[in-house]
Amino acid sequence: EKIIETLRYEPVYKMINDLPRKVLIIGSGGLSIGQAGEFDYSGSQAIKALKEENIKTVLINPNIATVQTSKGLADKVYFLPLVPEYVEQVIKAERPGGVLLTFGGQTALNCGVELQRCGVFEKYNVKILGTPIEAIIDTEDRKIFSERIAAIGEKVAPSLAAFSVQDALDAADKLGYPVMARAAFSLGGLGSGFADNKEELKLLATQALAHSSQLIIDKSLKGWKEVEYEVVRDAYDN
Repeated sequence: EKIIETLRYEPVYKMINDLPRKVLIIGSGGLSIGQAGEFDYSGSQAIKALKEENIKTVLINPNIATVQTSKGLADKVYFLPLVPEYVEQVIKAERPGGVLLTFGGQTALNCGVELQRCGVFEKYNVKILGTPIEAIIDTEDRKIFSERIAAIGEKVAPSLAAFSVQDALDAADKLGYPVMARAAFSLGGLGSGFADNKEELKLLATQALAHSSQLIIDKSLKGWKEVEYEVVRDAYDN
């Protein structure tokens, strides 16, 4: 009973009961290290699930060598780059009632966050289906995520946000070496690594900030044993 009570969730946002007639899926894009075929598969399953509900599907994905762009799967496919400028033009032309951002990997997430910041979804009255955009930002922005974790009393490694190489060096001086650097809004492992001294961190931070505007410097926990667990909840609170 204690576990059930602890995991009980009251949604902040009202569930969308009226299904849109047309949904835009931001696809998996080109294959890259840390983002590969699993997002092609998840996008394909999303399209099939929508079609079972008789919802028209519009897919944007520049990669012709994917399952989700196969003929007969999505109702309409746009082979265009997954960048806000092109996605906005597709939204303008198709006028979907909803959009799925979480089936295309990091590329789709970043694109969705940028579209939200530009006010595109609000402009064309497009509902974000599934994971709310605020939750995506809270988990992708490592500084915000660290603050959210601290707010609920979870023990985490000390960390500081950095927006420049000098910020990273100053953060490491405060935390003490060795440290781990992690870039925000990036693929798993991209621009991340361990540094035992200033020279290593300077090189790491320079590479990381080429991919992201934010870097989190964590006190290194190298050598600790890692135990990972996941909790999944469905629409019926199971």
